[in-house]
Amino acid sequence: MREPTSPSSIPETTAKHTNGSLVVEKVEGDAQLQRVEANQQSTDPNIVDWDGPDDPENPLNWSSTRRTLIIIFVSSYTFTSNLAATIFAPGVKQMTHEFHITNPTVEYMIISIYVLGFALGPIIFGPLSELYGRLVIYYTSILVFLAFTAGCTFSTNVEMFLAFRFICGCAASGPMSIGGGTLADIIPQEERGRAISIFTLGPMLGPVLGPAIGGFISQDICTNHIAEQGETSEEKTGNLNLKPKVVQKGAPHQMILQAIIRPMKLLIFSPIVLLLALYAGLVYGFFFLLFATFPSVFQNTYGFSSGTSGLAYLGLGVGMMIGLAVFSVVSDRVLVKKPGESMAKPEQRLIPMKWFGLATPIGCFIYGWAAHYHTHWTIPILGTVIMGFSSLFIMTPAQIYCVDAFGQQAAASALAANLLIRSPFGAFLDLAAGPLVIWKAGTGLGE
Repeated sequence: MREPTSPSSIPETTAKHTNGSLVVEKVEGDAQLQRVEANQQSTDPNIVDWDGPDDPENPLNWSSTRRTLIIIFVSSYTFTSNLAATIFAPGVKQMTHEFHITNPTVEYMIISIYVLGFALGPIIFGPLSELYGRLVIYYTSILVFLAFTAGCTFSTNVEMFLAFRFICGCAASGPMSIGGGTLADIIPQEERGRAISIFTLGPMLGPVLGPAIGGFISQDICTNHIAEQGETSEEKTGNLNLKPKVVQKGAPHQMILQAIIRPMKLLIFSPIVLLLALYAGLVYGFFFLLFATFPSVFQNTYGFSSGTSGLAYLGLGVGMMIGLAVFSVVSDRVLVKKPGESMAKPEQRLIPMKWFGLATPIGCFIYGWAAHYHTHWTIPILGTVIMGFSSLFIMTPAQIYCVDAFGQQAAASALAANLLIRSPFGAFLDLAAGPLVIWKAGTGLGE
């Protein structure tokens, strides 16, 4: 076996190129990973590596069918996790009546506390997946998510419900924090744009379809692949000296601690990760602020029923689907390799963000002012279509950049850092601004 090369680095390492090959050197003493020259044959007979670039066990060489099924699984799990964030939104009024909730802040927390869990979970799931593999994280997060979702069903008071919803959000963040790393494991850089755009659609389309489904429900019902191969080879050969080419050193508790703080380090020492996370967080917060205003706008202003008002969220979904179609065409075409370079620069992934990002505030203003002046209901929905379209060109390039720049070894930590900043915007922006937008400023001025 032979490990595929990647131009990735993390804050505690630096990368340099020599004769077309990649060397990663340590510059800090908290050692996580030791890399050797990627294109150079090791003299140590105990090193377990890919058997040439065409090794069929290398995930990059798996059949297209197998890789497509993995993409579908990861994207579907991500979609379901985000669907659960807002599927309860149309039923909030019924719950406030059942539990006698009079505080509007608690009412908004029913939705936002789930999204707050998205910020905590990745700090644990993302880095640990780089230590112990991704599959165990998928299994653990699924089981916890299902268990506490069932707990929400049997909640007897709002405090219990909020606690269970928060834990559900933490568990649901699992696929979002490690899905990008999974795709980096199986998709080469030049084909990665389309795959990650489908994966990114889950966090954006899930919250949109959730209210559409939940509205009618409430109305009607009231890798660590190389390390694993090294362990398997030990059992088969009896050679206890075999070790993977990527070596994890240190006491287990030290490695876990260092892995958990790695997303924090990325935010501190990599300004572009922080800036992209803030930009994506602002757009993500706008989304949930829109979700907070939809019931008031479409039920009170336009007289929609709770079920029909849920369909208004589909404007965002339509915009995202159009954006996905466009992004799938342009994302990989913007990559240009310069002579002598083996891979394109990750920064080229951000070019579509520059093209379409400015359309997001335009969509916000169309939605807000159209609703404020009681124009036909199609006009505010048109604004949400524009916002859905443009937001995909902000959220997706930010995630693809993290995957391309930090590679297989640290992609999950980079995405965890992104979620750590992005998720509180979704949790608190609607909590803080939602009542103010509706009650004090008026829809148009608030938007």
